Amino acid sequence: MMLSKSRILISVMLLLIMVSFVNLEAAEALDLAEFRSRVMQKGDEGIDVAVLQQKLKQLNYYNGSIDGLYGAGTAEAVKIFQKDNGLQVDGIFGESSFAVMPDLKAELNYNISRDDIILLARIIHGEARGENFKGKVAVGSVILNRICSNQFPNTIRDVILQKGQFSSLMDGQANYYPGEEELQAARAALLGYDPTLGSVYFYNPDIATNTAWISHRNFVTRIGGHVFLR
Repeated sequence: MMLSKSRILISVMLLLIMVSFVNLEAAEALDLAEFRSRVMQKGDEGIDVAVLQQKLKQLNYYNGSIDGLYGAGTAEAVKIFQKDNGLQVDGIFGESSFAVMPDLKAELNYNISRDDIILLARIIHGEARGENFKGKVAVGSVILNRICSNQFPNTIRDVILQKGQFSSLMDGQANYYPGEEELQAARAALLGYDPTLGSVYFYNPDIATNTAWISHRNFVTRIGGHVFLR
């Protein structure tokens, strides 16, 4: 028990120091690159959809949630945008729509510090190693969804450091610096992309040992190796 407590303390200390050595520029540049990387239409999801929703909201075409999911509300907003700009009205955001979209900067959904982004990326790295990009974003989304829930602390740091919540603090996986993909996943979640549909819990059914609490939660979805719950 003492060893476990010491390990957690070391992990927390390492998690909170030396963040200035991580470069966020590559992750920040993802917004524009992803936004113009494909035609978007109803049924799509991703960081580029979240950026589109942000831009449409800034232009007063969209008043729904910034969730990275191209649903009926996003499609309708695109149609109005297309109509106002003399384009073919089909709800599909393609080359002609990109051409007339003003150069607006996408903003993070949370007023947080650089250090918080890196903390989020480090937990994503620790909890979602081996997962694809969507799986990494999903873990970040759970942390952000907890901030919005009255069941959990209201800051990224406090959610991450809440006792007994994340195994990567106990096994040291969160001690490693995040790579570019983890930083991008953190920014994608912060921009509003939430493939978990509002989940506040996740677990890996292949390795979980304490599963008694699961029966009291509602299944939402499975992404890669993780099951997500509310």
